[in-house]
Amino acid sequence: MKFKILILSVLFLITGCKQNNEKEHSNLKNETTQTIKKEWWKEAVVYQIYPRSFKDSDGDGIGDIPGIISKLDYLEALGIDVVWLSPHFDSPNADNGYDIRDYRKVMKEFGTIEDFDTLLNGLHERGIKLIIDLVINHSSDEHKWFQESMASKESPYRDYYIWKPGKEGNPPNNWTSFFGGSAWEKAGPDGEYYLHYFAKKQPDLNWENPKLRAEVYDLMRFWLDKGVDGFRMDVIALISKPTDFKDMDVEGLKHPEYTYAYGPRLNEFLKEMNKEVLSNYDVMTVGEAYGGNAEKTLEITDERNNEIDLAFWFDAVRVGRDNFKQNDWTLPEFKKLVKTQSDVSYHNWPTFFLSNHDNPRAVSKFGDDTPEYRIPSAKLLAMLLLTQRGTAFLYQGDEIGMTNYPFTSFDQFDDVEIKGNYDKIIANGESPESYLEDLNKMARDHARTPMQWSDQKQAGFTSGNTTWLGINPNFKAINVEHNLSDSNSIFHFYRKILDIRKNNDNLIYGDYNDIAINHPEIFAYTRTGKNKTYLVVLNMSRSTVDFKINKQYKGYNLVISNLTEELQTIDSQTIKLQPWEARLYVSN
Repeated sequence: MKFKILILSVLFLITGCKQNNEKEHSNLKNETTQTIKKEWWKEAVVYQIYPRSFKDSDGDGIGDIPGIISKLDYLEALGIDVVWLSPHFDSPNADNGYDIRDYRKVMKEFGTIEDFDTLLNGLHERGIKLIIDLVINHSSDEHKWFQESMASKESPYRDYYIWKPGKEGNPPNNWTSFFGGSAWEKAGPDGEYYLHYFAKKQPDLNWENPKLRAEVYDLMRFWLDKGVDGFRMDVIALISKPTDFKDMDVEGLKHPEYTYAYGPRLNEFLKEMNKEVLSNYDVMTVGEAYGGNAEKTLEITDERNNEIDLAFWFDAVRVGRDNFKQNDWTLPEFKKLVKTQSDVSYHNWPTFFLSNHDNPRAVSKFGDDTPEYRIPSAKLLAMLLLTQRGTAFLYQGDEIGMTNYPFTSFDQFDDVEIKGNYDKIIANGESPESYLEDLNKMARDHARTPMQWSDQKQAGFTSGNTTWLGINPNFKAINVEHNLSDSNSIFHFYRKILDIRKNNDNLIYGDYNDIAINHPEIFAYTRTGKNKTYLVVLNMSRSTVDFKINKQYKGYNLVISNLTEELQTIDSQTIKLQPWEARLYVSN
């Protein structure tokens, strides 16, 4: 909590943030619309595909690239601009593809390199770009580099990884892995330990070694020369390691990400990467900035520094989260986090997302997944996602309102993180029952259950009899087929908002101003461009709310609502909103 307060304080100092009210305009004072450099990736809506869970083409219960190819028309119909494909590389799957055995091959369960080329070409034919995961903090322990590195201290690959001798029969220090246990593992004939921030099958690469960096840049060129349009950079803030390797104190052990992230040479490495590779292509880069030092995160995405374009900030999407526990949170708390990441200098560009493969389902955390309110709240979240300032990232299944899975036992989970940390959490006094209750709120596997395509066998995901992870039992009511056939569905609401957003400079580049930041139920904000102002009013509660609004918005016209199709104009200073009602207005 102290660290979160510090983060917010730093960001407010950086951006000159101040408390908003209805009379205040954005602290940017239209710098956004006057001086911002326009880029295609700033205007894009990105759709993340988790290939194991999207569509299975061969009946083995595992999603694959031919399955994605079979749904390209669906992606085109939705209207997204970019697909982010989670790891498709050859991997033994200790962490669902984030442990890469060969960076130039496709995982056999997913298909072939020819399948990848077909996918890339099919997307481009439909005007959709493709970015892929760049996992370069670590590799698989089955990668040939590591096998050679482990074989001998004299190996030319030894320094591709981080090896240290133990201390008195113990690991080199007390650092812990994000997936449980020590961050060190003894291996090889010399009895030394290698560093792994994640699973022991994911040894960390040694970015201090210029030969390793050259290898990474070469594999990046391999995919860019194929025509991919950029990279989502996995845990990129961790590639530069602390140089002293000192033991952590008690506070450090609670949140090791603050020790691991933003090492002393991170900016140097990213500048070199940009110079050697990225500057030679018209691509987008978005880094996973977990462990966030806010000032450093702004620094690596400052367009003047020539490092990376975008970064995922996690404070808002993880609101209320404390490690493996999801605590209650308030709407004002969430809105202030959103405002902080939106009010960055025009030399930076924000991202906005409500879920991904590492977080629970958006409608289950930020909406209301009960039968009565799931559809209106999912539509409300569509409006929230697509009217914020920044590049929007939509996760597969959220466009049909998929919900968290009702886990009843630990053996239903696949996630290596849950399995690796179970003993530690129980040893710290948590009961299995309370841990399972927390996991049903925040586990990553909620987002990884197979896509629900129809109400038929296995939700239309596979023709086989089994799936790699359980299908949510609510698939008969929640699926793509039903959404496509219903003009009032969540899918079609996304489609309408995407149409409104497309090429809309006022909505994309306009200034952001929260006009009710302390309201406990209403999220209301404006997006002010050069010639239009949009007003977004969201009732994020089960209550009917009379929302008092400044008279300056009188005469604004309703563009779209999730509960009514009637054209309305604001004619008083009070707007009556039904539970989970969302409205988008525009100035005359």
